[in-house]
Amino acid sequence: MFQVPLKWVKALAAVSLVAAFPAGSALAADASDSWKAVREAGVLRCGAATSPPYVMRDPRTGSYSGLFPELCKQFGEQVLKVKVQFVDTSWDNIVAGLQSEKWDLSLALNDTPERRKAIAFSKPAIGYSVNFAYSSKNPKLGGGVNTMADIDKPGISVAVMSGTAQDKAVSAVLKQAKIVRLPGFDETRLSLMSKRTDFLADDSMTNTLLTSAHPDWAKTFTPTPKLAEQGINLGVNKNTPAADIAVLDAFIEEKISSGEMDTLTQQAVDVSLATSN
Repeated sequence: MFQVPLKWVKALAAVSLVAAFPAGSALAADASDSWKAVREAGVLRCGAATSPPYVMRDPRTGSYSGLFPELCKQFGEQVLKVKVQFVDTSWDNIVAGLQSEKWDLSLALNDTPERRKAIAFSKPAIGYSVNFAYSSKNPKLGGGVNTMADIDKPGISVAVMSGTAQDKAVSAVLKQAKIVRLPGFDETRLSLMSKRTDFLADDSMTNTLLTSAHPDWAKTFTPTPKLAEQGINLGVNKNTPAADIAVLDAFIEEKISSGEMDTLTQQAVDVSLATSN
């Protein structure tokens, strides 16, 4: 079982975390002023921009689901003992909103050097890399897709969500192809499906959902080495105390070591596939 370092235990005293974790867990420690402002407000605000299966929003009800909304909900309700509120945002604004304290956590963020100048991060909850989805029926790609040179050439267009880690990654490697930046997941997927673009650059897991939903035409190409390989984290305000981040990291580590992170990820994938069919 995961053991909390002694320096963490000393930083966590007074408010019980026992209910958040199994009896006997090394994380069932006490916390003093951890997440004090959130506890005083009685609500944990989570900034959310859609990116299935990590963050999904039901357009009819406005309710959120997916791996990171579930993590936010459990952290708020089980650890901090407060209500959880999801705040709609876009990928272009998800960092700025955290900086201006419009919410307390930003969901499903890649920890990049540029973002780290503005905000801080939890430890990674899950791995990440970028690949390219495309249609096997696209006449432009008759010879197949075997290298990045098959993508990065004049006359080829690549859709990507504006302001995301995917956007930054493809902007660094595509010099001849046209990059089409769109505001959200639905727009990028529809651009590929409607043949307005030739490729969709996205998180490899997200593109796997696309190929699973449309096995008759959807294919993926993964560069070697993997593009922008890193982790996906929760973002926090730059001024968040180290003790608060330690509590968040301990929560994530418990989910990983117990195997629950894998379970939550698979549940998110299943929901995403069910809603896309």
